[in-house]
Amino acid sequence: MSDHEQQRTLSPRGQSGDALPPVEQHAQQYETVRNAHETELIEDYVELIGDLIRHRGEARAADIANRMAVSQATVSKMIRRLNELGLVTSKPYRSLFLTEEGQKMAETSRARHDIVLHFLRALGVDDSTARIDAEGMEHHVSDKTLTIMQRFTEQQIK
Repeated sequence: MSDHEQQRTLSPRGQSGDALPPVEQHAQQYETVRNAHETELIEDYVELIGDLIRHRGEARAADIANRMAVSQATVSKMIRRLNELGLVTSKPYRSLFLTEEGQKMAETSRARHDIVLHFLRALGVDDSTARIDAEGMEHHVSDKTLTIMQRFTEQQIK
């Protein structure tokens, strides 16, 4: 029996399902998800700031609030946090700017987002649903899985 077959079991109702993984692997799965949750909001803000700068020439708190459907107070709190983390610089009544570190994070986040979005579209997911799903999935997909998603998408285009 292969490793994959050994991991598959039948549920009490006769449906196939994955067996519980070994304890260490299971713990790592949850740790990976917790770590992704810690950074996903930061990555979303930095990615949006980068997108606004690229497409509009500037990123203003009001634009971020509108696009994220949150209050300006919420955006102000996050901007302070991003500033403390060294990802953005800001001055009162001025646009936001990404630091070099913030720019790298924005580019990485945008690339991950695009890979997941194109993969979902290649599967036949409609654009609206793919955009919504990609927004969450991009933070929880390993680099290994992203590589496979990208390869699949490229094969579908040929």
